[in-house]
Amino acid sequence: MPIINRIAAYQPDMAEWRRDIHRHPELAYQENRTAAKVAAMLREFGFDEVEEGIGKTGVVGVLRNGDGPRIGLRADMDALPLHEISDKPYKSVHDGVMHACGHDGHTAMLLGAARYLAENRNFKGTTVFVFQPAEEGAAGARAMIEDGLFDRYPVDFIYGVHNMPGLPAGKIAIGAGPIMAAADSFEVIVQGRGGHGAMPQSTADPVVAASAMVMALQTIASRNLDPVKTLVISVTQFHGGDAFNVIPDTVKLGGTVRYFEPEIGALTKRRMREVLDGVAAAYGVSATLNYSEGYPPTINHAESAAFAQSVATDVAGDAQVLCEQPAVMGSEDFSFFLQVKPGAYAWIGNGEGEGCHHLHNPHYDFNDDIMPIGASYFSRLVETALPKG
Repeated sequence: MPIINRIAAYQPDMAEWRRDIHRHPELAYQENRTAAKVAAMLREFGFDEVEEGIGKTGVVGVLRNGDGPRIGLRADMDALPLHEISDKPYKSVHDGVMHACGHDGHTAMLLGAARYLAENRNFKGTTVFVFQPAEEGAAGARAMIEDGLFDRYPVDFIYGVHNMPGLPAGKIAIGAGPIMAAADSFEVIVQGRGGHGAMPQSTADPVVAASAMVMALQTIASRNLDPVKTLVISVTQFHGGDAFNVIPDTVKLGGTVRYFEPEIGALTKRRMREVLDGVAAAYGVSATLNYSEGYPPTINHAESAAFAQSVATDVAGDAQVLCEQPAVMGSEDFSFFLQVKPGAYAWIGNGEGEGCHHLHNPHYDFNDDIMPIGASYFSRLVETALPKG
């Protein structure tokens, strides 16, 4: 079962859809034009049911063809607050907003699969197409779930795809277990006693204390964690002081914590409090930690990942499928779906070179040539999981 010929014929149409969405990017929960376009196309394709406004700006389309299993397919729709640097004719028309992560391409690929499956209905059961808002840090997946997505449109499993710059174009990577990290954030308020910069002996200097805290936090990964485990603690903000000769009263730190295993997250949160309190006591200041749990780790279910591997192999061939999916420290809110439903998340190679820059980059562009592969993969997931015969 290679790339579906009918879907390959859609490639110019999918490229046109993708470039239109790219030209009109919208931020989290503002995807009104994109959502309206998606909903109108699903209705034009002859979907049995289309609902808008799930999770604020999400869209769900349903195809039914008799009794059988129920499968969910997901694409994200939102863009990033980034100014695009490009000479492409479909460059963003909105200053400071662009599709720098390929969600325009994900949406177009799923629309291609939607068109094909609506025309052929070569499956027995129900297919639920989830066009999700607000993946970029605003937890649109969780919003859709809390808005009753799976109560109204129950599925037995759910699948998603994300492009991967640097992976050869069209190659599919899919494996079991953790594939993307949790993304927590933290703020530390270091309260000291300020004074004249020339008379530090009369102060409790929060700048020096905060500097020591930045270094001490790194010992959690190096000295409290099993060396074969993975943890990243990055302090990315350090704010304090307004004058060159004044030691301030307060310094604020901020940053991110990334890990694959929930127990590592719990250990890190506990140790951060202990380390900060200990350093604060040593320097005669106080430290208040505000820790926020964000996206959980994205963990593919073993059975679903094995099934997706077999489908990817049918579509792209053995040489084009990596069965050991590379884990990355970025995060993805598809993790919320995988917490409540079995499923798997795959990478599809976006290629290298011009137009295939790394994600969240002002030069990034989705590779239109890979869309028939992605749309065929989505479609074959349905036809294989919900066989008609």
